[in-house]
Amino acid sequence: MDAAACLKIVRDIYKSNHFVALCEIKIDSVACGEATLSMIINPEKHTNLYGVVHGGALEALADTAVGVASATVGARVMTLSINMNFIKNIHPGEKATAVARVRHQGRTTIIVDVDTWNEQQELMGRTIATMFVRGQFENIPAKW
Repeated sequence: MDAAACLKIVRDIYKSNHFVALCEIKIDSVACGEATLSMIINPEKHTNLYGVVHGGALEALADTAVGVASATVGARVMTLSINMNFIKNIHPGEKATAVARVRHQGRTTIIVDVDTWNEQQELMGRTIATMFVRGQFENIPAKW
């Protein structure tokens, strides 16, 4: 398996995820145990009553990145625990990018961390998630 083949498989998997489509999250690239996703901050969808990005929008981006990174090692997962520290905000029209990396891959759990960046490459948030492995994607190997 190479990155292009895995990217196609993962994008096909996430095509049926209506929430990801609603949030306008894009899967930009993958490697084994890693994923980069992005989302343009849409003022009609992603902002709070103060006109800045809603924390839940950034959390949705990070959580999706966790799932995609887990998929790159063949794991079908569900979130057990996720914690995001918000460091800096982002404004409507800007692109947020989430870079996720699998840090532990066990038989029943996976731990993934995510750094979320703005267009100026400033760290906006740091996330760590513990995922429950509920199955495998048979067409994606654990290591490639």
